[in-house]
This record gives sequence, C-alpha cells and structure tokens, in this order.
Amino acid sequence: MDTKAMRHLPIKGTYNVRDLGGYSAGLTNTLWRRVLRADGLHRLEEEGMASLVSEGVHVVIDLRNATELEHQPNPFGRNEAVRYHNISLFDALAPTYRPDTDILLDLYIRALRERRQAIGEVLSLIAEADDDGVVLFHCTAGKDRTGIIAALLLATAGVDTATILEDYALTGPMIAPMIDDILANAVAQGGDIEKFRPLLACEPGTMAATIDFIETEYRSAADYLVWAGLRPAAIERLRKRLLG
Repeated sequence: MDTKAMRHLPIKGTYNVRDLGGYSAGLTNTLWRRVLRADGLHRLEEEGMASLVSEGVHVVIDLRNATELEHQPNPFGRNEAVRYHNISLFDALAPTYRPDTDILLDLYIRALRERRQAIGEVLSLIAEADDDGVVLFHCTAGKDRTGIIAALLLATAGVDTATILEDYALTGPMIAPMIDDILANAVAQGGDIEKFRPLLACEPGTMAATIDFIETEYRSAADYLVWAGLRPAAIERLRKRLLG
C-alpha cells in the first residue's frame, strides 16, 4: 500500500490531520501530499513535529486568533524546519445565537463576506508555497475555519460538491475524542457550554448551503477568490498545487 495515499495521518498529538489528495476532479484526481488540513497542533511534541516534517510539510498556516495562540501556543512557531504563518481567519467574528437557525452557516457566510482579505492571504500563501513542499493549514478542531479554506481549494480544483461535503463531514468522527477537551477549554474561558455545543456540529448541509451561497453570490469559488484579492495566476498555481 502506498503510504502517501492515506486520508488520515495518525500523527501523535493530533486527531484530525487529513490529506486533500485522492479526490476526483474532472478527468484527474487531486494529488497526495500537497495540502494537509488539520486540527490544533499545540499538543505536538518533537516526535509529532518530526513526523509532519518527514511527510514533507514546509509551510504551516495557523488560522487561530491571538487568544487561542496565547492559551495554546503553536510549537511550529519556533521550529526552523517550516515557515510558520498565523492569519486569524475569524478574528473578532462571533456566532449569533438565534433559535432554529444554523449558527455555523451564519458564521461561515459572515466570514466569507467580512474576512475576505484574510481568506485571500491564506490562499495566496498556499499558492506561493514551494512546488515540492507540503502546506498544512489548521485551526482548533480542523472543522470551521479549516473547512472553509478546504472547500474553496477543492472547489477551485474542480472537485464536485458531494465530495467536498464528504470531506467536511469526516471531521465529525475524527474530533469525537477531543470534544470533552474543547468544551472544558470553552468553559475555562468563560463560555456557555450549552451555547457552545452547537458549534461542534459538522453537518454536510451546513457546507452545502455555504457552497450554494458562494455560487449564488460570486458564481464560483474561483470568482470568490478574485474578489478576495487573488490574481488569475495565483488561482492557477492553486490548481497546479492540487492537480499537478
């Protein structure tokens, strides 16, 4: 078995490191070990970092905010084996709690509208990365901020919506062992556990509605990226990174 053709990378200290390779994209497939999505890396020790570097990781993009970094520092921030970047994707955005609404969908749409510059910066970093290196981007659970970036990447590469939804939903079982830790951390920071719990959902319908919003408002993921500040050449480099 080709060890590179593995969706989940069982890296010690993580739960949800996944490869975006092996997905059908028209007449071809996305390439393995080009882009990884992940949960928080703060649990990593030297062994875990070495494992990721050995998989080819050259660039790490941390999508968390300053408070998260303060409480759970990223060990790659001081590791010279990679180029580490921190871009707070949601920054000051906070979910709006309303009965009978999809809280996450509202958050995703607000992020797409209000944080386009940050989204553009993340996608630009991925586009500009060395051709022979692996780019890893992550947040805390590897679900929301990471999910938006992954969906935009895959859609731009020509992966169909059904497959993007399957990729999004994979996070659910992956993060199950860390749910208690996430809730405990939320409580420690003064959060309301019952209001926080819906934010841990990973329903395909949420991402389906997000993609529908992108296609309705901007025509396509690639057109959204132009609006977010990427030039056509950068978008083509993203496709090349994923497709070769």
